[in-house]
Amino acid sequence: MNPAVLSLLPSLNAGLNLASALLLILGFILIKQGAWTGHALCMCSALGTSTLFLISYLTYHYFHGATPFPGVGWIRPVYFTILVSHTLLAAAVPPLALVTLTRALRSQFDRHAKIARWTFPIWLYVSVTGVLIYWMLYRR
Repeated sequence: MNPAVLSLLPSLNAGLNLASALLLILGFILIKQGAWTGHALCMCSALGTSTLFLISYLTYHYFHGATPFPGVGWIRPVYFTILVSHTLLAAAVPPLALVTLTRALRSQFDRHAKIARWTFPIWLYVSVTGVLIYWMLYRR
């Protein structure tokens, strides 16, 4: 892969994570207001941005490999605590999001709402900590 393009992917990934977080929050606000169509549009858009993120993230790490954390002192355990919690919860987001979406598409809104109560905060945490990890790795 072209090194110039590769060097842009971490910023793209952070932007996609930020977009996903904002769409999740807007979708949450809209459903609380009873705006079902707006909610559905935001949540499907969040799923799309998260999917693009995953493709870009895997592409970057396939060609670049791991990026070691350069920090020392108190920030190091803070970074790794965030990274470990982010990574573990990130593995849960795709199946949770797909089950949540499937229940909505099948008009099983009571079951959709029950799992969304878990999916939303986990997905939001993963999106926000993804931006934080980017900032700690690349923008210190």
